[in-house]
Amino acid sequence: MLMQYETNRLILRIVTADAAPQVLDFFLRDRELFEKYEADRAPHFYTTGFFRETLKYEFELASKLSHIRFYVYRKEAPDMIIGTVCFHNITLNPYYCCEIGYKFSSAFHHHGYALEAVEKGIDIIFSELQVHRIMAWVMPENEASIRLLLSLGFSYEGINADHLYMHGKWVSHAQYSLISPMKLFP
Repeated sequence: MLMQYETNRLILRIVTADAAPQVLDFFLRDRELFEKYEADRAPHFYTTGFFRETLKYEFELASKLSHIRFYVYRKEAPDMIIGTVCFHNITLNPYYCCEIGYKFSSAFHHHGYALEAVEKGIDIIFSELQVHRIMAWVMPENEASIRLLLSLGFSYEGINADHLYMHGKWVSHAQYSLISPMKLFP
């Protein structure tokens, strides 16, 4: 696995702890939007120190191919993060599956960047890690995320009741999955 990949317009990069200020800036730009769809944050979440430690840990997990987070940059502005695509809970033999999560700054919505980046990430996971199944969980009211998943070929599999504890209550999520077109075994 490489540390960086490119698409026509984007760079997908696994970053080191040195990128903590950029990552903090990314999360602060759309704090309200991101918090709406994610579990409650640790008290010190919005600090450079938190992200420095998180990035060290994520880098270690990426080296073990168990959690891979790509930060997304536009080629024309390679120092500003516009999104992230994460493949986590990567489990190989015998399941060959993982989960996907993604988020993009609102200033870059409706430009096709999420589709381009997630599509590239999926290609990497299917071809290089030979994952067979990618699963996504999304809040049923997150129509934009559902449209993205469907456009990528994900199939709806049902509702996971009380899937995640967030904002003081249990929240159900819709489950989607994508099966690799490459067959590992006959």
